[in-house]
Amino acid sequence: MPTGARRDPLAGFRFLVELDGLIAGGFSEVQGLEAEIETEEYREGGVNGFIHRLPKMTRQSNLTLKRGLTGSDVLWFWFKDASDGWVSRRDGSIILLDEHGEEAWRWNFAGAYPVKWTGPELRADSSSIAVESIELAHQGLSVFGL
Repeated sequence: MPTGARRDPLAGFRFLVELDGLIAGGFSEVQGLEAEIETEEYREGGVNGFIHRLPKMTRQSNLTLKRGLTGSDVLWFWFKDASDGWVSRRDGSIILLDEHGEEAWRWNFAGAYPVKWTGPELRADSSSIAVESIELAHQGLSVFGL
């Protein structure tokens, strides 16, 4: 007796990063896809069994994008311009792909600008790839699952 279509979990290594409508390929890691509702505790007089926790605002973390260092200096100069006071906000998306390479989920972020750039860790006794990262503050995430 058939039970329906099988829906396996999606793999976390098949993703794309899009900035201003263009695929900015080559990123090896994305961190910060999270949101948390802040709460305020309220103690009600005469009620000793629990504390009311009332919802306040939703806080979303900065996004951190990591990629192997290449000849492209676009991320560095985006950060450098922001640090010099020329903040250029960009919209973008993190796109998670299914096993067929089709878009399965999309996290859109708006008004992002760099707040931190980290260069590679250089060590003569290691053969690892040189990685740069950029941390982006943004004006919120919207999520679309397909």
